[in-house]
Amino acid sequence: MNTLKTAVLMTVLTVLLILVGSALGGSGGATLAFVVALAINGFSYWFSDQLVLRLSGARPATEAEAPELYDIVRDLAGRGGLLMPKVYLIESQTPNAFVTGRNPSHGVVAVTTGMLDLLTRGELVGVLAHELSHIKHRDILVSTIAAIAGAVTYAAQIAQWSMLFGGRDRGDETGGLLSGVLMIIVASLAAMLVQMAISRSREYDADDGGTRLSGTPEALASALRKLDLAVHRMPMPVNPATAHLFIVSPLTGQRLRALFSTHPPIEDRIARLEAFATSPPAV
Repeated sequence: MNTLKTAVLMTVLTVLLILVGSALGGSGGATLAFVVALAINGFSYWFSDQLVLRLSGARPATEAEAPELYDIVRDLAGRGGLLMPKVYLIESQTPNAFVTGRNPSHGVVAVTTGMLDLLTRGELVGVLAHELSHIKHRDILVSTIAAIAGAVTYAAQIAQWSMLFGGRDRGDETGGLLSGVLMIIVASLAAMLVQMAISRSREYDADDGGTRLSGTPEALASALRKLDLAVHRMPMPVNPATAHLFIVSPLTGQRLRALFSTHPPIEDRIARLEAFATSPPAV
């Protein structure tokens, strides 16, 4: 079901990219946008994990330098019927974590050194169970969607400036400059909103899956409190394109953060986990 939903949303975003290309360059622009969409799909599937790791400054970790981390990941992978993911470290005092990899056979879990210092073993188990749930449910496909959504938004911004400052006005063929600009704005907003909706949904799903895997929802709830507080005290400088991958958003927000965020509100996630602690979700 998750794969089908992902495929549908990828198709929607590809169509949006083609619409933006059409507004920017007519039939030629639409064709180019389609080719770009295919290229983004292919690149995201085969190389997005290495790109994300480089952008995040992650490096391979040896078992000798992070024995507890390896022990927990190995145990959870065994419980979940997963191959042992590769383990990476990010040299940052801001506690956070994410997973990447194109499928469960190529999973990678990356954690910051700050998270290892801050969390108890039980809390670390809760966080890593959440992350391995992403791998188990093939959430890497969502990252592909996020890449396409980013491309749509970027192309829309180019198209807006092009049309406003000397770009080609196609007149009656497209319904005029005003309708063209309106379509570009709508496509850009739609891509952004779909990206946010997917990210929020999958965080809830991973919280649920992590709870089933670890059996300790209260530990994950406690970890989320600590991580959220630490991120606000020590914001983590990351590339915005990778922000949606982390278990808590590394980007500190403003008043509208709850609306324009790739993560659901921490308070809502904690409330759900606390409810699970007294009434576990059905397996």
